[in-house]
Parts: sequence; structure tokens; C-alpha cells
Amino acid sequence: MKNFTLFCLFIFSLSHTVKAQIVIGKPTLGFTQACASTSFNNYNVSFVFSPATGLGENNQFNIELSDETGSFTNATILYTSSPGSITASPAMLSFSFPEDTAGEAYRIRVKSTSPIATSTPSDAFPAYFKAQDSPFTINNLIANAVFCSGGSYLLTIDNPGGPLNDSPLNYPGLTFDWYKVTGETTSVYVASGESLTVSQSGTYFVETNYGSCTSNSYSNRVTVSEASSEVEITISSSLGNPYCASDGPTLLSAINGDAYQWYKDGEEISGATQQMLETNESGNYYVTVDLGDCVASASIDLETTDFTSSVNLPEGTTALEEDQVIEVIVTTTAVNPVFEWYVNGAVIPGATDNTFEISAQGNYRVIIRQTAGCISSQEFLFNITEAFPDVSKIPNVVSPNGDGINDTWVIPQAYVSGTNAQVTIISAQGKVVLDTKDYQNNWPSYDFEFKTVNAVYYFVIKGQGKVKKGTITVIR
Repeated sequence: MKNFTLFCLFIFSLSHTVKAQIVIGKPTLGFTQACASTSFNNYNVSFVFSPATGLGENNQFNIELSDETGSFTNATILYTSSPGSITASPAMLSFSFPEDTAGEAYRIRVKSTSPIATSTPSDAFPAYFKAQDSPFTINNLIANAVFCSGGSYLLTIDNPGGPLNDSPLNYPGLTFDWYKVTGETTSVYVASGESLTVSQSGTYFVETNYGSCTSNSYSNRVTVSEASSEVEITISSSLGNPYCASDGPTLLSAINGDAYQWYKDGEEISGATQQMLETNESGNYYVTVDLGDCVASASIDLETTDFTSSVNLPEGTTALEEDQVIEVIVTTTAVNPVFEWYVNGAVIPGATDNTFEISAQGNYRVIIRQTAGCISSQEFLFNITEAFPDVSKIPNVVSPNGDGINDTWVIPQAYVSGTNAQVTIISAQGKVVLDTKDYQNNWPSYDFEFKTVNAVYYFVIKGQGKVKKGTITVIR
């Protein structure tokens, strides 16, 4: 009887042990390679197990990921099912890859907790998490670079990033591969790293290393040349050229060098001795770059607006003939433009069109404002004067009595405003009462005080390579 009881216990124990064992088949991947990103990171794996009746009530299935070499020594759990949620075979589970995933030989396996069982690892597959997947810049987006004969040039990935550059250096753990262009659609691998020292002429670019996964994480191309003397390079503007001043200052950049000096409109900019120069002013910028055994230089005409305008009136002073009306027309590419007209510093009421008719002398100004896109403005200044009479002789008598005849001293057009002639008038007492290179045929003015009746003044005119002298009698 005792032996029979022991036999029954043995059979029960054997039956329980068999029931607690299951076999998990090799996982089947729902992909051939995993190219995950912030916009997509959802993958499937399916597996079979047997017998389904062998699962414990609280069993959980874990999906484990090996390292990039296929080793499960420090496996990563990608997914854990809820206790008892999976009871039928086959089963399919979904999971996401960690952000530090990067390699060509990952494997996946499935493990159960009740009872404990482990599947055969899946086939190897490449997997990368593309943390940065957009174009970026190198060499400050300057397309050309030079190095001195026998020297080298350092290409670097630009950092920090900005509106035009999502720098991959801001994403820890990424690696980079540099290439040299060999044809229109071909290139050869050169080296890895965040920078590249170039000692051979050619065109180079860099890509974020996502292995066999295709990616948009690549740089602009830079053509590097060897030079033995001074060479011309280019300057880049971070906001383009022209750029929108309302967006803030732009960053001007030169190529890498040993030393720099920046100039604006021909004048040296004090303290501007770095590779980059921040500015919010238009003008002609020039930089010299010391490359060691040779020198490079570049210039850029920087404009602080993204639209163009013109007027049909020439610059400077325009003469207005008697009873003449001058129509000023503004042509502009501004979006939703607004026009403001001024005369002698005051706003002209109701003048809001791109045209304006001028019938009186004065200092005029028109401002064109772009009100959409880049909020910016341009302005034009012009001086309208009355036309000077074309007299042939220099008069020696004036009668400023307000009758409109011979009220002012009107001289030939060869000596009036715009000719740069020097006109000087001196009283009989030796006092200089007028001395100008912009004579307007307007002496004496209405408020001029005369000390005597029929006063005599002396004039000296220097112009046209000659000197004219004489007297002027002012009849009262």
C-alpha cells in the first residue's frame, strides 16, 4: 500500500511537470530592417508556442532585443504583455525601438514567465533610430573652401543649429561618415567623425550614419581647392541676401582660417576678427582670411529687405518749370504695399497711392512699406526746385520791391545750384553777406536789411574755370 501511494505521487508530479513546460518557436519579423524615427516607431513580431494549455494563469510574454552584435548578454526588454492576456497560438505583438538603437545585426527573442521558456533568436536585421532626419549644414553653408599649398582645410558640422540648420550634433550618440564626390551620382567613403581634415582638392559632404537605412540626414557639398596665393571666396548670410531685417540680425560667415578681419563700406570694423559677424545693417561687407601661407578674401553686398522698388524721378534735385506738374511713380515688388508721402518733413494728407503729382517746390520723400511676409520698408528722397531762368549776363542792379520784376539777383545757369560754383557777395563795409556753392537765385531775401538807399555790394563768382567780379546796386 505504501509503495502504491508513492507511485501515485510520482505519476502526479510527472504529470504536473509536463503540463508546466512549453516550447516557443522562432519569432517571425514583420519587417526586414527597422528604420525608426520620431514620426514612425511601430513594429510587429509573431510567434507560436505549444501547448497553449501549458501557460500559467498569470503568464507574461517578453520581447527582448539583443545588442548590435546579436548578443543577449545585456538584453533590452522591448515589450511585456499583461498577465494572462495571451492564451492562444500564434500570437502577434507590437513594440518600439529605443532611441539609442544603431547597428546591423540585432536579433529578437520571446520569453515567457509562467512557465519560463525562451525562443530561438530571430534572424539578424539592421535597426536604427533616426533621431535627426533632415538636411544640415557644414562650413557655414559656404560652397567653396581653400587651403594653402602643402596645407589642409578643416570641414566641420555647423553647431549650434538654427532655423536653417537642424544640427545633428545636438543629438547625442549619432555618428557621421564623410564622402568625396567621384561623379554626378557617385561618391567614395573617406572617414568618420564630426569633422574632416582635407588635404586633397575635391568636393566633400557628410551623412549621419544610419547604416543600411536611407535617410535625409545629410549635408551640403563643399568644394575644397588648393591655392598658392590670394584667392577669392564667398561670404554666407544665415538669413539669406537680401534678408528680412524684422527677423533680427543675420550672421555673416567666412571659411575656416587662422585669423580674420571684417570691413564695412571700405572701413575696418574694430574688433571684428572672428569667423562670423552678426549685423542688422545693409552695406558692402569684406573679409580677409589668413590661411597660414596664403590669404583668402570675400565680399557681399548685404541688403536688409526682400523687395525692390524704384521711382521714375532721377536722384538729386529736379527743376520744376512754371505751370509744370511732375508725376512721381513708384514701382515695387512689395507684398501688400503701403505708401506714405512727405513734403518738408510733413505727411501729405490723402497721399497713399504709388503715384503723386508735384506742382510746388520742396523736399519730398516717399516710404514704401511691405505689410506681409517680411515686414520692411524702403524710402526715396528728392528735391524739387523752381527752374532757374536762363539769363546770359550777370546783372548789376536788383530792385526787391515785390513787384515780381527783378526782385532778386538772377545769374546765368552756369553758376547756380548744381554747378558747384562759389558765389560770394560782400557789402561796401567788407562784410560777407552771402557765400555758397548752392546759389538759388534768391538774394536778397525778403527779410534782408539794407543800411542805405541804393546800397552797393560786390560779388565774386568762381566757376567754369573762371572768376567773375563786379558790383550789385540794390535800388529801394
